[in-house]
Amino acid sequence: MRDYYEVLGVSKTASDDEIKKAYRQLAKKYHPDMNPGDKEAEEKFKEVNQAYAVLSDPEKKARYDQFGPEAAEGNGFGGGGFGGFGGFEGFDFGDIFGDIFGGGGGTRARRNGPQRGDDLAQRVTISFEEAAFGCKKEIKYTKVDKCGECGGSGCAEGSSPKTCSRCNGTGQVRVQQRTPLGVFQSTKTCDACGGRGQTIENPCKKCRGTGMNSTTKTVEVTIPAGIDNGQRLSLRGLGNAGKNGGPAGDLYISVVVRPHPVFTRDGFDIYCEIPITFPEAALGADIRVPTLEEETTFKIPEGTQTGTSFTLKGKGIPFVNGRGRGDLIFKVVVEVPRGMNENQKDALRKFAEACGKSNYSKKEKFFSKIFGKDKS
Repeated sequence: MRDYYEVLGVSKTASDDEIKKAYRQLAKKYHPDMNPGDKEAEEKFKEVNQAYAVLSDPEKKARYDQFGPEAAEGNGFGGGGFGGFGGFEGFDFGDIFGDIFGGGGGTRARRNGPQRGDDLAQRVTISFEEAAFGCKKEIKYTKVDKCGECGGSGCAEGSSPKTCSRCNGTGQVRVQQRTPLGVFQSTKTCDACGGRGQTIENPCKKCRGTGMNSTTKTVEVTIPAGIDNGQRLSLRGLGNAGKNGGPAGDLYISVVVRPHPVFTRDGFDIYCEIPITFPEAALGADIRVPTLEEETTFKIPEGTQTGTSFTLKGKGIPFVNGRGRGDLIFKVVVEVPRGMNENQKDALRKFAEACGKSNYSKKEKFFSKIFGKDKS
């Protein structure tokens, strides 16, 4: 007989969790349902289960560590050895196989313990300015809450839940399943009480015994200054009510920011383009610049080229939960006049003749790179 620690691939100092983890992996690997018709896998599955049945039981494990593998051949473990799986009749694999194959069973599946309520999600749409400076919004949403009629008990007035007679309040019942490999004993959710451990003989008429009702709530949400599109706010405990004394879930608010007609945002900086006239660009001028609060004046220098960017410090988005603000960066774009009359065209031609090559240094440099200085 192989050493049980060797069978599971663990050391003799392995913890209970390590033994259980090793067993889960091997049991799933060699389970007959995963290896139909494979006799070798079937034998390994029996061997793995035999090893786990001993090493998972503190008393049996202690005797095994003291007397060695030979003890399993006799009556050292009270089951007459492995014996074609007969030695495992009554052994509770419900919790293990529930974890491996996703089935029910195990005390962790009990529904009569505290259960946290579900989280909820809502969306709120705000303006660009509201996102920048913060605001308050009322959110109306529907949630599951304790029934106001019965206080969440599910029982009509004057009555109370009764302990389930079938599962004695545990919410679980033991079942035996006979297979070609032997008899397994496992647990499943009690179908008489649905795993709650209690039955309601006189249910509340308003909630029909569930103890819960849908209700519409309104909450005022504070949107912090500087929040960006797509960010979420978390409101603790405003989700669906928990069950059996469990805590309520949370309410998550997703923020949608409407686009601004002029500004775009990158982090805490905002950007825009401002059209200017040719004379303003050529001569310099005080131009009007919009901000998130009020209009301001900015002096652009003489000879400003189209596409030139300027920065207004501290005129951007306020930092979230902090001091300071981002910047406003605007780019000037020279607008070429259209629809000119003959007088305007003549004046422009005279202006062009009056300008020498030195007034257009970029043009001169561009063509000199291609044609030489005298070919422009």
